[in-house]
Amino acid sequence: MALTTQVTERDLHRLDRLIAEQETIFLSRQRRSAELASRANRSLAGGVTSSWQISRPQPIWISHGKGSRVFDADGNEYVDLHGGYGVMAAGHAHPKVVEAVSARAAKGTHFAQPTEDAIVVAENLAGRFGLPLWRFANSGTEATMDAVHLMRAATGRWKVVKVEGTYHGHHDSVQVSVYEPLEELGPPDHPWSAPASTGIPPEIVRLTIVVPFNDLPALERVFAEHDGEIAGLIVEPVMMNAGIIPPDPGYLEGTREITRRHGALLAYDEVKTGLTVGPGGATGLYGVTPDIVCLAKAMGGGLSGAAIGGTAEVMDCIVRRDYDQVGTFNGNPLLMAAARVVLTEILTDEAYQHIDALRDQMAAGIERVIGETGLPAHVVAMGAKGCVTFSPTPVRNYREFLAIDDRFSHCHWLYQMAGGVLLPPWGKTEQWMLSVQHRPEDVERFLGNFERFAGALRS
Repeated sequence: MALTTQVTERDLHRLDRLIAEQETIFLSRQRRSAELASRANRSLAGGVTSSWQISRPQPIWISHGKGSRVFDADGNEYVDLHGGYGVMAAGHAHPKVVEAVSARAAKGTHFAQPTEDAIVVAENLAGRFGLPLWRFANSGTEATMDAVHLMRAATGRWKVVKVEGTYHGHHDSVQVSVYEPLEELGPPDHPWSAPASTGIPPEIVRLTIVVPFNDLPALERVFAEHDGEIAGLIVEPVMMNAGIIPPDPGYLEGTREITRRHGALLAYDEVKTGLTVGPGGATGLYGVTPDIVCLAKAMGGGLSGAAIGGTAEVMDCIVRRDYDQVGTFNGNPLLMAAARVVLTEILTDEAYQHIDALRDQMAAGIERVIGETGLPAHVVAMGAKGCVTFSPTPVRNYREFLAIDDRFSHCHWLYQMAGGVLLPPWGKTEQWMLSVQHRPEDVERFLGNFERFAGALRS
């Protein structure tokens, strides 16, 4: 590939050849995983425990993790920049998490009654996100489901606005216009509401209105067209299921002003950004406080859990029992013990300084390689998260993201796997994840692989 950001047919043919070569190398290192995949197909639907674990050419079966490393079923060691889809901010088997969970397990694992740890966790989150009242759930999907229910309960309205191309979990109200192809999106200035899966009732789809990211005029128009009918807007303040798409200057402030002016609520889905892009997530980073924040992933140190924070006015629906936010395992003792130590002892100011230094090292190294090779790419890095977006110019919304050729990301993933770095296998949609246990040498391994990948493309 020449020192230009223009991609030729010759470049794409070379890319296809490299992918075929690297997939052969990948499979040669994954023989035990292949055996497990074959066996799994007989008892696990699709051969995995979640459809997000399906990957090309086959899923990677993991044995264990320690610190910044994971080990697959074949004994291959990787620097883990997958992070369990953004969960492992504390790294693997962090001694403080192991100690806290072990001590709690020895005292009993479940009571369906609160423990003191829950108060400490809620107090910490209130300080980080500027929202006074909290409840707990078991996954990001549950958190965003509660957010939608709360917006409807608090306003007495049924319609919800979401952003085109964003994933907020797999409940009906938000499984609309997630990863649809361009021909199913409708006009750019007036997107269709398209069910993202079978099994979503059309009556619910009609209650979900779709707008482009970073488009305040479109949001204003939707509120005018559905005046007095919209309960609220749920949005990722940084769009993170399309690589990473930051908000334009003034965009978040605009969403806050528009929703407030129309008597609607603003909910941030910070399942991916919360506790990873900074101590107070994107809420703290950008200084715009919503009515509701949804957290999950990084808060539990690897245990499944979620949290919903809200203003006193919104959460009064729960206090008054107008909305019963319930769940047998909500705020369970193991999660609360892990979350307490993660929030109070692991994700400290010093930890974020360490992660930011690694992020800067990563971003600078990637930018150097892109500049030297002319790759049609740029880097977006934010706290513990980052990605290489294979577009020479920044991406502002889902439709621009769709134009990116998936083959670049897949080939890069294969080169990283061959070089001992595990990234999320879903190509251009996902991000890398740094943890408090990563070190500069882990970043250098990634950069070395990236340089080899870029060199192969331009040879």
